[in-house]
Amino acid sequence: MQAPGPRIETARLILRPTALEDFEGFVALMSDPDSARHIGGVQPRSVVWRGMCGMAGGWALQGFSMFSVLERSTGRWIGRVGPWCPEGWPGTEVGWSLLKETWGRGYATEAASAAMDWAVDHLGWTDIIHSIAPENTPSQQVALRLGSRLRGPGRLPAPFEAATVELWGQSREEWRARRRAAPSIG
Repeated sequence: MQAPGPRIETARLILRPTALEDFEGFVALMSDPDSARHIGGVQPRSVVWRGMCGMAGGWALQGFSMFSVLERSTGRWIGRVGPWCPEGWPGTEVGWSLLKETWGRGYATEAASAAMDWAVDHLGWTDIIHSIAPENTPSQQVALRLGSRLRGPGRLPAPFEAATVELWGQSREEWRARRRAAPSIG
């Protein structure tokens, strides 16, 4: 079973909507303290299940949500990347969370680039943000590689209102100009 939505292929990755078979990958992501640190912290399987179903539900109800990301060469689930805008969110976000063992390979930038293209071309988004913890230097570096800039402090809705986040982002026009100038981003 898989949520309805598009399939996007990049040089090394497949992005597709959430599927039931992704559950153990979601559990691995949310059980690792480093991987889960900036996305709600370590969570028990029952909470991970509800979060995964929420992402699948986003596809059914909004027509978008984060994509499950798979390595093309292995078919292995490695994370979630893509459009995200739950109730009360500070903007239309493209976010990323990958399994720790895949960090440093450029996968986040590659997947986020494809997701940003899809968000502006198919969803008509005119602005994209990334809500990033001030101490999350690796995600800040991904945002910079995408051409986003620090816009200032942000505020997330309950139950995350106590989290300190910075909003990074760019307009659709800035993203498209960057893609024309450097089409190999990601």
